[in-house]
Amino acid sequence: MANRTNLLLQQLQKRILILDGAMGTMIQRYGLKEEDFRNQELATVKKSLKGNNDLLSLTRPDIIKAIHKAYFEAGADIVETNTFSSTTIAQEDYGLAELAYKLNFESAKLAREVADEFSADEPEKPRFVAGAIGPTNRTASLSPDVNDPGFRAVSFDQLVSAYAEQVEGLLDGGVDTLLVETVFDTLNAKAAIFAIQEVYEKRGLPLEPSEGGIPIMVSGTITDASGRTLSGQTTEAFLISIAHVPLLSVGLNCALGAAELRPYLKVLSDKSPFNVSVYPNAGLPNEFGEYDQGPEEMDKEVSLFLKEGWVNIVGGCCGTTPEHIAALAESASKYPPRNLHVLTEED
Repeated sequence: MANRTNLLLQQLQKRILILDGAMGTMIQRYGLKEEDFRNQELATVKKSLKGNNDLLSLTRPDIIKAIHKAYFEAGADIVETNTFSSTTIAQEDYGLAELAYKLNFESAKLAREVADEFSADEPEKPRFVAGAIGPTNRTASLSPDVNDPGFRAVSFDQLVSAYAEQVEGLLDGGVDTLLVETVFDTLNAKAAIFAIQEVYEKRGLPLEPSEGGIPIMVSGTITDASGRTLSGQTTEAFLISIAHVPLLSVGLNCALGAAELRPYLKVLSDKSPFNVSVYPNAGLPNEFGEYDQGPEEMDKEVSLFLKEGWVNIVGGCCGTTPEHIAALAESASKYPPRNLHVLTEED
């Protein structure tokens, strides 16, 4: 593991790394039915499981491996595990909380197998696996009941417990880095980071990547033109809230397209002492909730970030495909990575 961490750090110094695109968008291409989300273990579950994409790591691992392969072939250096909703909290909606560890472990193993195959074939271009840690479907900062603003559907301790189990599964499955992503509530993210710290301490793992620790990546979500997360933080406030941990990278993803993310990404580039990542949606959704921005148009917008020297890691979120990633990979190869920002007393 330490060797892969060192390799990842070396690659980040050399070039802009490419993260994969959307998992859900690719899954939709398969036109799956209810039976695709079931196996013998899940045969008697009464609730509909269609749409619980994380289950496909157990029921249709062939599809998940094919998606990872497609993104690596397109030029991705890092693929995310199929674990965005693999916490006990998120899986409670399906009555499958007990599967959380297994979902993370098996998803990480699938991605690891594909990454190792590509690394063996192209040792000059090593491939990596990021353990995807989503925000869950509950928020620790906001009440889901407008009539009871003090109510919370989840506690900090409950989030920590759920995230810790997810982290254990991802680490046991062989991920190279942990990616706390789509952060709309920074308190949720802080619970995830605290859980990671607890698991690392229990395992005797250092937090600092340069000391052999498994790197931690965090990616926030600016929800609209207000320039704030759902819990009300500006980009800089979000950065300050998580900067106490030696992160591999901090970045932005989801909710907006590249053009809309531009001013907020610049804040991160100017202020972050860490590597900066960005993986926007393929533009803004249309009236049907679909994404129309093609690879060429998205690449044109993201290339502005590359020219400005703002990023170290680039990928795609909702609506993006291997075609989008191929375009981004080609453009990113023409530019050097962002220089790490050295904080001064003025920052």
